[in-house]
Amino acid sequence: MKVLLVLPVLVPMTTAALSLLIFQRTGRQPALGFIGSVLQLAVGVALLRAVHRGGIQSTQLGGWPAPYGITFVVDLFSALMVLLSGIIAVVTSIYSVSDIDRERRARGFYPLMHALLMGTNGVFVTGDLFNLYVWFEVTLIASFVLLVLGNERPQMQGAIKYVAMNLIASALFLTGLGILYGSVHALNMADLSLKLPSLAPSIRITLAMIFLVAFGIKAAVFPLFFWLPDSYHTPPVTVTALFAGLLTKVGVYALVRIFTLVFVVDQGATHALLLGIAAFTMAVGVLGAVSHREVRRILAFHSVSQVGYMVMGLGLFTLSSLSGAIFFVLHHAIIKSNLFLISGIMRSDRKDVPLELQGGLLARSPGLSACFLVTALSLAGMPPLSGFWAKLILVRSGLEVGSRGAAAVVATSLAVGLVTLISMTKIWNEAFWKPAPAEADLAPREGGARRRALLYVPVVLLTALGLTLGMAPEPLLDVVRRAAAQLAEPTEYVRTVLGEGNP
Repeated sequence: MKVLLVLPVLVPMTTAALSLLIFQRTGRQPALGFIGSVLQLAVGVALLRAVHRGGIQSTQLGGWPAPYGITFVVDLFSALMVLLSGIIAVVTSIYSVSDIDRERRARGFYPLMHALLMGTNGVFVTGDLFNLYVWFEVTLIASFVLLVLGNERPQMQGAIKYVAMNLIASALFLTGLGILYGSVHALNMADLSLKLPSLAPSIRITLAMIFLVAFGIKAAVFPLFFWLPDSYHTPPVTVTALFAGLLTKVGVYALVRIFTLVFVVDQGATHALLLGIAAFTMAVGVLGAVSHREVRRILAFHSVSQVGYMVMGLGLFTLSSLSGAIFFVLHHAIIKSNLFLISGIMRSDRKDVPLELQGGLLARSPGLSACFLVTALSLAGMPPLSGFWAKLILVRSGLEVGSRGAAAVVATSLAVGLVTLISMTKIWNEAFWKPAPAEADLAPREGGARRRALLYVPVVLLTALGLTLGMAPEPLLDVVRRAAAQLAEPTEYVRTVLGEGNP
């Protein structure tokens, strides 16, 4: 069992190292990357099964007891995120075979991809804030190089904003760690949950705001989101789908973890602020999507908007709303990654033309059209798809809370859902429904049947998974409710990490 807790980091690290050993053999790297992704998915399944049956699991690396050593701890929320990471890894590795060219393979795409997965999984399983910082930096380095791989001018422009904002987040994170350790001499999150209440309220609030800004940048919440739309449309679609599925989720995960485990005393102040941030993030993101005409920019702004729903669940801070937030994270990672992969096939069919010069995809690619329609409607929250259940849980939670702030964020979420539907309808009408304009360049890019099949396989898999979550959500909802209960009442988490003698 203890070895299983380390495998989410060990498997992608080993895959990255082996990819470096065959660095010049670009033809073999996709197969190795796929095998590593499948193994990671298997680890995610095994870890979720173990935690679901045996409760929260913890181990100490290096022989040092908690809270002094390096702690790996996995509850149901962590296990679900590791499983999600494996799903995204598998589908993007399949897609990359056709999407990532030989030049980018030779420059290290596959080692970097698995280094990114190692960093994200490290975030999900670590039990102390200093190592959370370390894994954040691993993720930042790998994602930055993936973002600029190819050295195209738009990539560099987006990468400068991305790395600048994330370096600010890292500096704030490190500053918060220094203040925190100087105040309570602890960085283990379970230990902090016991010691932080003894601090003066002013220091607690200051620390909470520092970490909120640091993690808010990584989650792309209002007003710290502008790096994301300028970055997501520039790299290859495989990279964008990988980022959409995992990067902002890492920031959201960190927010949920610290505001349910560490900063839980001053909820009146912090969670009211989180609700306001959630409302503005939803609204500004969807307005940005409506104002643009390029598919990947539209989808990037929707990524910002949808983060607002996740933060909404945290801000409401009820058992039901936390369930909704977790379900929304899982739903959105699958749906948004799929939409970006579909956008890549759209570009393959119509080259890099603006949205208004596209058209005719419904007649040309009915299968792709069906996948897009189902996924887009799920993003907008149409019943009975997964987005509907995620939003329904959050809306009902807000109505149950009954405060003015909760009512305002519920009203915002409903309005944003309607505008999201309008925005996705714009893509459907322009690219799929209307006939192709005569002046459009309809010549498909180079590539045979095998290449096109490998582009469609992950799209079909994610569409099927999204449909399954919508048509039969109860098994996942049962796990999600248990995960939310562990977050809302962290006693088991603390006892598992520090020992039975702690409250």
